[in-house]
Amino acid sequence: MKKSLLTQLLILVLAPAFLLSFTSLPDRVNFSGEWKLNPDKSDLGQFANFATTSIKTDQSNDAIIIARTAPSFQGDENTTSETLTFDGKETATKLIGESSKKSKMKWTDDGQSFSITYTLNLDFNGQQMVIQGTEKWSLANDGKTLVVENNSSSDFGDMTTKSVYDKK
Repeated sequence: MKKSLLTQLLILVLAPAFLLSFTSLPDRVNFSGEWKLNPDKSDLGQFANFATTSIKTDQSNDAIIIARTAPSFQGDENTTSETLTFDGKETATKLIGESSKKSKMKWTDDGQSFSITYTLNLDFNGQQMVIQGTEKWSLANDGKTLVVENNSSSDFGDMTTKSVYDKK
């Protein structure tokens, strides 16, 4: 009797672990590529002149590297790069001067899009500003179009933008 109870308990514990080992995560869409801003399809708000004009992404099984190029306040272009891991850990990225960004990403349950929550700590010659926001990334047009919807809050108020990029 004792052996039978122990056997049943063992089966009760091991069976779900065994069955769950065959389940898999949904396939994640791949955002890798080079993307160029399509301003005619975008809604860039009051800071349109400083919007990211191109994005280069390189996605692996456990992370995505995002390099963004945008006009600077001096008129030239500036590229920043960040690596976001799929485990949800926060990533710190150094920007221009003393400015920095902390962000983390999370996939949707179906693996078809992800969101990035971030805090930008901007420093303009000693003037500090904090911007908090969320970006939602998705693909459209059979993967030929990248859509980035951004909602942010700062001392300037709340802002919502939609940036549409065409795959190069």
